[in-house]
Amino acid sequence: MAAPSPVAVVCIGMAGKSRLVSMTALGLTLGGSGKTTFMQRINNYLHVHKKKPYVLNLDPAVLNVPFQANIDIRDSINYKEVMKQYHLGPNGGILTSLNLFATKIDQIISLLEKRAQPDPESKMVPPQHFLVDTPGQIEVFVWSASGSILLESLASSFPTVIAYIIDTPRTSSTSTFMSNMLYACSILYKTKLPMILVFNKTDVQDADFAREWMTDFEKFQEALHEEESKGVFGGEGFGGSGYMGSFLNSMSLMLEEFYSHLNMVAVSSMTGEGIDDFFEAVEEKRKEFERDYRPELEKRRKQREQESANRKEEELTKVMRDMNMESRGKPAPRFPAEDSENDEDDGLEPDDYPDQEKDDDEEASLKRRYQNALKEQGGLDENDPYLARMVAETRRSG
Repeated sequence: MAAPSPVAVVCIGMAGKSRLVSMTALGLTLGGSGKTTFMQRINNYLHVHKKKPYVLNLDPAVLNVPFQANIDIRDSINYKEVMKQYHLGPNGGILTSLNLFATKIDQIISLLEKRAQPDPESKMVPPQHFLVDTPGQIEVFVWSASGSILLESLASSFPTVIAYIIDTPRTSSTSTFMSNMLYACSILYKTKLPMILVFNKTDVQDADFAREWMTDFEKFQEALHEEESKGVFGGEGFGGSGYMGSFLNSMSLMLEEFYSHLNMVAVSSMTGEGIDDFFEAVEEKRKEFERDYRPELEKRRKQREQESANRKEEELTKVMRDMNMESRGKPAPRFPAEDSENDEDDGLEPDDYPDQEKDDDEEASLKRRYQNALKEQGGLDENDPYLARMVAETRRSG
Protein backbone atom coordinates (compact mmCIF):
# COMPACT_ATOMS: atom_id res chain seq x y z
CA MET A 1 0.00 0.00 0.00
CA ALA A 2 1.39 3.41 -1.02
CA ALA A 3 2.23 5.89 1.70
CA PRO A 4 -0.20 8.81 2.08
CA SER A 5 0.72 12.04 0.35
CA PRO A 6 2.51 14.60 2.56
CA VAL A 7 0.29 17.30 4.04
CA ALA A 8 1.26 20.95 3.54
CA VAL A 9 0.91 23.04 6.72
CA VAL A 10 0.82 26.75 5.82
CA CYS A 11 1.48 28.91 8.89
CA ILE A 12 -0.14 32.35 8.85
CA GLY A 13 0.12 34.89 11.66
CA MET A 14 0.90 38.48 12.57
CA ALA A 15 4.49 39.72 12.26
CA GLY A 16 6.91 38.85 15.04
CA LYS A 17 10.20 40.10 16.52
CA SER A 18 12.29 39.93 13.35
CA ARG A 19 9.71 42.07 11.58
CA LEU A 20 9.54 44.47 14.50
CA VAL A 21 13.29 45.05 14.23
CA SER A 22 13.10 45.78 10.50
CA MET A 23 10.08 48.06 10.90
CA THR A 24 11.30 50.10 13.87
CA ALA A 25 12.85 52.77 11.65
CA LEU A 26 9.48 53.26 9.95
CA GLY A 27 7.73 53.93 13.24
CA LEU A 28 5.52 50.83 12.96
CA THR A 29 4.54 48.70 15.93
CA LEU A 30 3.23 45.22 15.27
CA GLY A 31 2.17 42.59 17.75
CA GLY A 32 3.87 39.27 17.07
CA SER A 33 1.82 36.08 17.19
CA GLY A 34 4.94 33.89 17.57
CA LYS A 35 4.56 32.38 14.09
CA THR A 36 8.26 31.87 13.41
CA THR A 37 8.84 30.44 16.90
CA PHE A 38 5.89 28.11 16.31
CA MET A 39 7.46 27.02 13.02
CA GLN A 40 10.70 26.28 14.85
CA ARG A 41 8.85 24.26 17.50
CA ILE A 42 6.87 22.04 15.11
CA ASN A 43 9.97 21.54 12.96
CA ASN A 44 11.94 20.43 16.02
CA TYR A 45 9.04 18.21 17.16
CA LEU A 46 8.99 16.33 13.84
CA HIS A 47 12.77 15.88 13.85
CA VAL A 48 12.66 14.47 17.40
CA HIS A 49 9.96 12.01 16.34
CA LYS A 50 11.98 10.91 13.29
CA LYS A 51 9.52 12.53 10.86
CA LYS A 52 11.83 14.98 9.13
CA PRO A 53 9.71 17.62 7.35
CA TYR A 54 10.40 19.56 4.17
CA VAL A 55 10.43 23.29 4.98
CA LEU A 56 9.65 26.30 2.78
CA ASN A 57 10.26 29.93 3.73
CA LEU A 58 8.16 32.39 1.70
CA ASP A 59 9.06 35.51 3.67
CA PRO A 60 11.55 37.52 1.57
CA ALA A 61 12.10 40.23 4.20
CA VAL A 62 12.83 38.12 7.28
CA LEU A 63 16.31 38.75 8.70
CA ASN A 64 16.93 35.37 10.29
CA VAL A 65 14.97 32.13 10.62
CA PRO A 66 15.70 29.71 13.49
CA PHE A 67 15.26 26.65 11.28
CA GLN A 68 16.80 25.24 8.12
CA ALA A 69 14.62 25.87 5.08
CA ASN A 70 14.86 23.46 2.14
CA ILE A 71 13.37 26.07 -0.20
CA ASP A 72 13.97 29.71 0.74
CA ILE A 73 12.59 32.61 -1.29
CA ARG A 74 15.63 34.66 -0.22
CA ASP A 75 17.92 32.37 -2.24
CA SER A 76 16.38 33.53 -5.52
CA ILE A 77 14.78 36.90 -4.71
CA ASN A 78 16.72 39.84 -3.26
CA TYR A 79 14.09 41.80 -1.36
CA LYS A 80 16.15 44.99 -1.04
CA GLU A 81 17.03 44.97 -4.73
CA VAL A 82 13.36 44.56 -5.62
CA MET A 83 12.50 47.60 -3.50
CA LYS A 84 15.27 49.62 -5.17
CA GLN A 85 14.56 48.48 -8.73
CA TYR A 86 10.80 49.01 -8.59
CA HIS A 87 10.90 52.05 -6.24
CA LEU A 88 8.74 50.34 -3.62
CA GLY A 89 8.19 50.48 0.13
CA PRO A 90 8.47 47.45 2.47
CA ASN A 91 5.02 46.00 1.81
CA GLY A 92 5.21 46.61 -1.93
CA GLY A 93 8.64 44.96 -1.96
CA ILE A 94 7.28 41.84 -0.24
CA LEU A 95 4.32 41.65 -2.61
CA THR A 96 6.47 42.05 -5.73
CA SER A 97 9.02 39.52 -4.42
CA LEU A 98 6.18 37.01 -3.99
CA ASN A 99 4.92 37.82 -7.49
CA LEU A 100 8.36 37.12 -8.97
CA PHE A 101 8.73 33.94 -6.92
CA ALA A 102 5.30 32.74 -8.08
CA THR A 103 6.60 32.63 -11.66
CA LYS A 104 8.70 29.63 -10.53
CA ILE A 105 5.75 27.75 -9.04
CA ASP A 106 6.01 24.88 -11.56
CA GLN A 107 9.60 24.22 -10.50
CA ILE A 108 8.67 24.37 -6.81
CA ILE A 109 5.77 21.94 -7.16
CA SER A 110 7.98 19.64 -9.25
CA LEU A 111 10.61 19.61 -6.46
CA LEU A 112 7.96 18.85 -3.85
CA GLU A 113 6.48 16.03 -5.92
CA LYS A 114 9.91 14.47 -6.44
CA ARG A 115 10.60 14.74 -2.72
CA ALA A 116 7.22 13.20 -1.91
CA GLN A 117 7.93 10.24 -4.22
CA PRO A 118 11.70 9.74 -4.28
CA ASP A 119 13.45 7.20 -6.44
CA PRO A 120 13.37 3.83 -4.56
CA GLU A 121 17.06 3.34 -5.33
CA SER A 122 17.97 6.55 -3.47
CA LYS A 123 16.60 5.08 -0.21
CA MET A 124 15.33 8.55 0.77
CA VAL A 125 12.44 8.63 3.22
CA PRO A 126 9.62 10.84 1.90
CA PRO A 127 8.45 13.54 4.35
CA GLN A 128 5.01 13.38 5.91
CA HIS A 129 4.77 17.17 6.21
CA PHE A 130 5.62 20.23 4.17
CA LEU A 131 5.94 23.21 6.52
CA VAL A 132 5.40 26.62 4.90
CA ASP A 133 6.31 29.89 6.65
CA THR A 134 4.65 33.02 5.21
CA PRO A 135 5.23 36.79 5.50
CA GLY A 136 4.00 38.51 8.66
CA GLN A 137 2.03 40.93 6.45
CA ILE A 138 -0.93 38.56 6.21
CA GLU A 139 -2.89 40.56 3.66
CA VAL A 140 0.11 40.64 1.28
CA PHE A 141 0.08 36.85 1.14
CA VAL A 142 -3.61 35.94 1.51
CA TRP A 143 -5.09 38.60 -0.77
CA SER A 144 -2.44 38.81 -3.49
CA ALA A 145 -2.32 37.07 -6.87
CA SER A 146 0.93 35.32 -5.94
CA GLY A 147 -0.49 34.07 -2.62
CA SER A 148 -3.49 32.62 -4.47
CA ILE A 149 -1.20 30.95 -7.02
CA LEU A 150 1.02 29.40 -4.34
CA LEU A 151 -1.87 28.12 -2.23
CA GLU A 152 -3.88 26.81 -5.17
CA SER A 153 -0.83 25.07 -6.63
CA LEU A 154 -0.04 23.43 -3.31
CA ALA A 155 -3.64 22.35 -2.78
CA SER A 156 -3.88 20.91 -6.30
CA SER A 157 -0.98 18.54 -5.56
CA PHE A 158 -1.10 17.89 -1.79
CA PRO A 159 -3.56 18.03 1.11
CA THR A 160 -3.15 21.58 2.42
CA VAL A 161 -4.05 22.97 5.85
CA ILE A 162 -3.96 26.59 7.07
CA ALA A 163 -2.61 27.09 10.61
CA TYR A 164 -3.69 30.55 11.81
CA ILE A 165 -1.47 31.54 14.74
CA ILE A 166 -3.08 33.78 17.39
CA ASP A 167 -1.39 35.65 20.25
CA THR A 168 -3.45 34.40 23.22
CA PRO A 169 -2.53 37.13 25.77
CA ARG A 170 -3.51 39.85 23.28
CA THR A 171 -6.84 38.15 22.57
CA SER A 172 -8.20 38.03 26.12
CA SER A 173 -10.71 40.88 25.63
CA THR A 174 -13.95 40.30 23.73
CA SER A 175 -13.16 42.96 21.11
CA THR A 176 -9.67 41.67 20.21
CA PHE A 177 -10.96 38.09 20.27
CA MET A 178 -13.74 38.97 17.84
CA SER A 179 -11.29 40.86 15.60
CA ASN A 180 -9.13 37.74 15.34
CA MET A 181 -12.15 35.56 14.62
CA LEU A 182 -13.32 37.87 11.83
CA TYR A 183 -9.82 37.87 10.33
CA ALA A 184 -9.70 34.08 10.52
CA CYS A 185 -13.15 33.92 8.93
CA SER A 186 -12.01 36.06 5.99
CA ILE A 187 -8.92 33.87 5.48
CA LEU A 188 -10.98 30.68 5.59
CA TYR A 189 -13.43 31.83 2.95
CA LYS A 190 -10.72 33.40 0.77
CA THR A 191 -8.44 30.34 0.71
CA LYS A 192 -11.27 27.76 0.89
CA LEU A 193 -8.92 25.39 2.72
CA PRO A 194 -9.19 23.56 6.08
CA MET A 195 -8.09 25.77 8.97
CA ILE A 196 -6.75 25.23 12.48
CA LEU A 197 -6.84 28.07 15.00
CA VAL A 198 -3.61 27.87 17.00
CA PHE A 199 -3.81 29.85 20.25
CA ASN A 200 -0.13 30.37 20.97
CA LYS A 201 1.77 31.52 24.11
CA THR A 202 -0.32 29.52 26.58
CA ASP A 203 2.69 29.57 28.91
CA VAL A 204 1.81 33.27 29.41
CA GLN A 205 -1.98 32.93 29.47
CA ASP A 206 -4.25 29.90 29.33
CA ALA A 207 -6.53 29.66 26.29
CA ASP A 208 -9.50 28.06 28.09
CA PHE A 209 -11.42 31.34 27.85
CA ALA A 210 -11.18 31.21 24.03
CA ARG A 211 -12.41 27.62 23.92
CA GLU A 212 -15.38 28.56 26.12
CA TRP A 213 -16.25 31.60 24.00
CA MET A 214 -16.17 29.50 20.84
CA THR A 215 -18.31 26.66 22.21
CA ASP A 216 -20.64 28.43 24.67
CA PHE A 217 -22.43 31.54 23.45
CA GLU A 218 -23.59 32.44 26.96
CA LYS A 219 -20.01 32.52 28.28
CA PHE A 220 -19.10 35.11 25.67
CA GLN A 221 -22.20 37.10 26.60
CA GLU A 222 -21.18 37.09 30.25
CA ALA A 223 -17.68 38.34 29.44
CA LEU A 224 -19.11 41.01 27.14
CA HIS A 225 -21.54 42.29 29.79
CA GLU A 226 -18.75 42.33 32.37
CA GLU A 227 -16.54 44.47 30.12
CA GLU A 228 -19.46 46.82 29.40
CA SER A 229 -20.13 47.27 33.11
CA LYS A 230 -16.46 48.16 33.65
CA GLY A 231 -16.63 50.79 30.92
CA VAL A 232 -14.08 49.02 28.72
CA PHE A 233 -15.71 50.48 25.59
CA GLY A 234 -15.69 54.06 26.94
CA GLY A 235 -18.27 56.23 28.63
CA GLU A 236 -19.36 58.33 25.65
CA GLY A 237 -19.53 58.18 21.89
CA PHE A 238 -18.90 55.08 19.77
CA GLY A 239 -18.16 52.66 22.62
CA GLY A 240 -20.30 54.12 25.37
CA SER A 241 -23.42 54.34 23.21
CA GLY A 242 -23.78 50.57 23.44
CA TYR A 243 -22.98 50.15 19.75
CA MET A 244 -19.78 48.18 20.36
CA GLY A 245 -21.47 45.73 22.72
CA SER A 246 -24.36 45.24 20.31
CA PHE A 247 -21.97 44.76 17.40
CA LEU A 248 -19.87 42.14 19.23
CA ASN A 249 -23.02 40.37 20.33
CA SER A 250 -24.28 40.16 16.74
CA MET A 251 -20.89 38.93 15.50
CA SER A 252 -20.78 36.16 18.09
CA LEU A 253 -24.15 34.90 16.89
CA MET A 254 -23.08 35.01 13.26
CA LEU A 255 -19.79 33.18 13.88
CA GLU A 256 -21.34 30.15 15.57
CA GLU A 257 -21.56 28.41 12.19
CA PHE A 258 -18.00 29.48 11.39
CA TYR A 259 -16.65 27.88 14.58
CA SER A 260 -18.11 24.51 13.57
CA HIS A 261 -15.68 24.33 10.61
CA LEU A 262 -12.57 24.90 12.73
CA ASN A 263 -10.26 22.97 14.99
CA MET A 264 -8.92 24.96 17.91
CA VAL A 265 -5.70 23.99 19.71
CA ALA A 266 -3.84 25.70 22.54
CA VAL A 267 -0.04 25.53 22.33
CA SER A 268 3.09 27.05 23.76
CA SER A 269 5.90 27.47 21.27
CA MET A 270 8.30 28.02 24.17
CA THR A 271 7.54 24.86 26.18
CA GLY A 272 6.15 22.61 23.44
CA GLU A 273 2.86 22.08 25.28
CA GLY A 274 -0.02 21.22 22.97
CA ILE A 275 2.08 20.34 19.90
CA ASP A 276 0.76 16.75 20.02
CA ASP A 277 -2.78 18.14 19.85
CA PHE A 278 -1.80 20.31 16.90
CA PHE A 279 -0.58 17.38 14.79
CA GLU A 280 -3.68 15.38 15.70
CA ALA A 281 -5.71 18.30 14.35
CA VAL A 282 -3.54 18.36 11.20
CA GLU A 283 -4.28 14.69 10.59
CA GLU A 284 -8.00 15.30 11.09
CA LYS A 285 -7.91 18.22 8.65
CA ARG A 286 -6.00 16.09 6.13
CA LYS A 287 -8.92 13.65 6.08
CA GLU A 288 -11.37 16.54 5.85
CA PHE A 289 -9.43 17.94 2.89
CA GLU A 290 -9.61 14.64 1.00
CA ARG A 291 -13.30 14.22 1.82
CA ASP A 292 -14.71 17.72 1.40
CA TYR A 293 -12.19 20.10 -0.17
CA ARG A 294 -10.48 18.14 -2.94
CA PRO A 295 -13.69 17.54 -4.95
CA GLU A 296 -14.43 21.28 -4.80
CA LEU A 297 -10.86 22.13 -5.89
CA GLU A 298 -11.15 19.75 -8.83
CA LYS A 299 -14.45 21.36 -9.79
CA ARG A 300 -12.91 24.87 -9.69
CA ARG A 301 -9.88 23.69 -11.69
CA LYS A 302 -12.11 22.28 -14.43
CA GLN A 303 -14.10 25.53 -14.50
CA ARG A 304 -10.90 27.56 -14.96
CA GLU A 305 -9.74 25.24 -17.73
CA GLN A 306 -13.11 25.56 -19.46
CA GLU A 307 -13.06 29.35 -19.14
CA SER A 308 -9.53 29.44 -20.57
CA ALA A 309 -10.58 27.22 -23.48
CA ASN A 310 -13.63 29.41 -24.14
CA ARG A 311 -11.47 32.55 -24.08
CA LYS A 312 -9.01 31.08 -26.58
CA GLU A 313 -11.88 29.97 -28.83
CA GLU A 314 -13.36 33.48 -28.77
CA GLU A 315 -9.98 35.00 -29.68
CA LEU A 316 -9.55 32.49 -32.51
CA THR A 317 -13.07 33.24 -33.79
CA LYS A 318 -12.32 36.96 -33.75
CA VAL A 319 -9.08 36.47 -35.69
CA MET A 320 -10.85 34.31 -38.30
CA ARG A 321 -13.63 36.89 -38.63
CA ASP A 322 -11.08 39.65 -39.20
CA MET A 323 -9.28 37.54 -41.80
CA ASN A 324 -12.55 36.88 -43.64
CA MET A 325 -13.36 40.58 -43.70
CA GLU A 326 -9.96 41.41 -45.16
CA SER A 327 -10.27 38.67 -47.77
CA ARG A 328 -13.54 40.23 -48.99
CA GLY A 329 -11.68 43.37 -49.90
CA LYS A 330 -12.62 45.53 -46.99
CA PRO A 331 -10.32 48.57 -47.01
CA ALA A 332 -7.70 48.59 -44.34
CA PRO A 333 -8.15 51.14 -41.56
CA ARG A 334 -6.59 54.51 -42.27
CA PHE A 335 -3.90 55.66 -39.87
CA PRO A 336 -3.25 59.34 -39.19
CA ALA A 337 0.36 58.99 -40.29
CA GLU A 338 -0.70 57.92 -43.79
CA ASP A 339 -2.86 61.01 -44.38
CA SER A 340 -0.90 63.53 -42.41
CA GLU A 341 -0.58 65.76 -45.46
CA ASN A 342 -4.31 65.75 -46.23
CA ASP A 343 -5.83 65.95 -42.77
CA GLU A 344 -5.84 69.07 -40.69
CA ASP A 345 -3.54 69.13 -37.71
CA ASP A 346 -5.57 68.43 -34.58
CA GLY A 347 -3.13 70.49 -32.54
CA LEU A 348 -2.33 67.69 -30.09
CA GLU A 349 1.23 66.68 -29.44
CA PRO A 350 2.57 63.62 -27.53
CA ASP A 351 4.01 65.98 -24.95
CA ASP A 352 0.44 66.98 -24.05
CA TYR A 353 0.06 63.58 -22.37
CA PRO A 354 3.34 62.92 -20.51
CA ASP A 355 1.65 61.12 -17.60
CA GLN A 356 -0.24 58.77 -19.91
CA GLU A 357 2.93 57.90 -21.81
CA LYS A 358 4.79 57.32 -18.54
CA ASP A 359 2.01 55.03 -17.21
CA ASP A 360 1.96 53.04 -20.47
CA ASP A 361 5.77 52.68 -20.42
CA GLU A 362 5.79 51.54 -16.78
CA GLU A 363 3.04 48.99 -17.35
CA ALA A 364 4.75 47.65 -20.47
CA SER A 365 8.07 47.45 -18.60
CA LEU A 366 6.54 45.59 -15.64
CA LYS A 367 4.68 43.19 -17.91
CA ARG A 368 7.84 42.57 -19.95
CA ARG A 369 9.84 41.77 -16.79
CA TYR A 370 7.22 39.32 -15.54
CA GLN A 371 6.98 37.72 -18.99
CA ASN A 372 10.76 37.35 -19.14
CA ALA A 373 10.68 35.67 -15.74
CA LEU A 374 7.94 33.37 -16.98
CA LYS A 375 9.94 32.39 -20.06
CA GLU A 376 13.13 31.82 -18.07
CA GLN A 377 11.49 29.79 -15.34
CA GLY A 378 8.82 27.97 -17.36
CA GLY A 379 6.16 29.03 -14.87
CA LEU A 380 2.78 30.67 -15.48
CA ASP A 381 1.42 31.04 -18.98
CA GLU A 382 1.92 34.63 -20.16
CA ASN A 383 -1.82 34.83 -20.97
CA ASP A 384 -2.76 33.82 -17.44
CA PRO A 385 -5.08 36.42 -15.83
CA TYR A 386 -2.85 36.37 -12.73
CA LEU A 387 -0.10 38.07 -14.79
CA ALA A 388 -2.16 41.21 -15.33
CA ARG A 389 -3.10 41.20 -11.65
CA MET A 390 0.56 40.97 -10.62
CA VAL A 391 1.42 43.97 -12.81
CA ALA A 392 -1.47 45.97 -11.36
CA GLU A 393 -0.49 45.08 -7.78
CA THR A 394 3.12 46.12 -8.33
CA ARG A 395 2.09 49.44 -9.86
CA ARG A 396 -0.29 50.18 -6.98
CA SER A 397 2.44 49.32 -4.48
CA GLY A 398 4.79 51.83 -6.10
